[in-house]
Amino acid sequence: MKKEQAIRPEKGYITAESVTIGHPDKLCDIIADAILTECLKQDPWSRVACEVLITDGLCVIAGEITTDAEVRYEEIAAREIEAAGYSAEGLDFQVCVHDQSPDIASAVDYVALGEQAAGDQGIVYGYSTDETKERLPIPFLLARELTRGITKHSRQNPASFGPDGKAQVTIDYTETTPRIDTVVVSAQHRKPSGEKDRKGLVSEIGLFAQDIVSDFSARHGIRDVALILSNPSGEFVKGGFEADTGLTGRKLMVDTYGGIAHHGGGAFSGKDPSKLDRSGAYMARYVANHIVEAGLAHRCEVSIAYAIGCVDPIAIDVNTFGTSELSENAIGSIINRVFDLTPSGIIRDLGLKNVDYKRTAIEGHFGGDFPWEHTPHIEEILRIAAEYKDD
Repeated sequence: MKKEQAIRPEKGYITAESVTIGHPDKLCDIIADAILTECLKQDPWSRVACEVLITDGLCVIAGEITTDAEVRYEEIAAREIEAAGYSAEGLDFQVCVHDQSPDIASAVDYVALGEQAAGDQGIVYGYSTDETKERLPIPFLLARELTRGITKHSRQNPASFGPDGKAQVTIDYTETTPRIDTVVVSAQHRKPSGEKDRKGLVSEIGLFAQDIVSDFSARHGIRDVALILSNPSGEFVKGGFEADTGLTGRKLMVDTYGGIAHHGGGAFSGKDPSKLDRSGAYMARYVANHIVEAGLAHRCEVSIAYAIGCVDPIAIDVNTFGTSELSENAIGSIINRVFDLTPSGIIRDLGLKNVDYKRTAIEGHFGGDFPWEHTPHIEEILRIAAEYKDD
C-alpha cells in the first residue's frame, strides 16, 4: 500500500548527533536509569523520578522516589562512573530524594474502570522509517555507531583515549542514493607531547571513524563520506564531568532520533513507566514501527497527547509524509482499533515493569531488542487496513 514517491526526507541535507556513554550528560542518564532499574527489580510498583547532576568533585542524586526497595544510591552511582571509564575516588556524593508528591500520586492512582490515569499532561512522539532495518534515520544511526566506536576505541586504548566524545553526521538526500556529506567526530585523548603527536592522535581518530563510515556505507547501500572532521577544536584533553557539568535529560534528541523527528520535551531516563513522557514515547514508537513494518507507509510519525488524571489520550495524530496510499485518518482509526494507549495498557503490553532501563541509556532507547521495537500485530493491522483501501 506504500507510494513509491517521497520515500526519502523532503529536505536536501539532514543532520543528527550522538554522544558516548562517557559524555557527562549521558553518564547522568545511565546512573538515573541504573537506580530506576534497581528500584523496579525489588519493588515493581516503585514510583521514580530520579535526577543526577555530576561535576568536578561532586555527584548529586535527587528526585521523588517512593519505593520499598533498599537502594544504595552512592554505590550505584560510583559503579556506573567507574564502568564509564572514570574514577569515582574523591567524589562527594549527595543524596536528596523524597517521596512522590501526593497530588501526582493521586492523579496516577485515580481509578476509572480499573485503569491507571496519566500523571501529567504532555505530548509524546514516535517515529519510524524503512530506510534502515533498524527503522531509524540513516544520519542518526551512523552517528550512534560512531559514538559506540569512540567508546570501544577508548577502552582498547585507555592510555591514549578517554571516555568522553560525540559525533555528528550530515546526509545529502538531494540525489536518489543518499550520500554521507560530513562527519564530525570529537574524541577525548591524552595530553600530546607536541604538535606531531597531536596530529597523530587526530589522524588515528579520523582513521577509525573512516573504517566505521565505510562499513556503514557498504551495509546500507549509500555513498561514502565527502569530509571527516576529527577533533576540529584542536585538543580534547580535559573531558567528562571534570570539564562539563552533566545533568539527566539534556540529551533528548540523542535519546530519540537525533533531532530528525519531533520530541514532546519530556526526558526519559530516571522515570518509571507511570511517567508517560517515557512510556508514551515508547508506545508511539511501537505504533509507528507497526505502520512502517506493515508496509502502510515508508515513514510514520505518531503523536499522542495526554491530560493529567485522564485515562485515555485526548488526541492522536499521524503523519506519513505523503508515503502512504491510506489517509492519515484511516491509519489513525487502525491505531485506535489495534493498540491500547492507556497508561495501564502501555505498561502491560510493553512489559515496562520488567525492563533493564540502564540498557536503554547505554545502548539507545530505539533500535535495540526492546519490547517496543517488536511488531507482533502486523497481520491484524493488514486485515483492518484492507477495510480502508478504497477510502
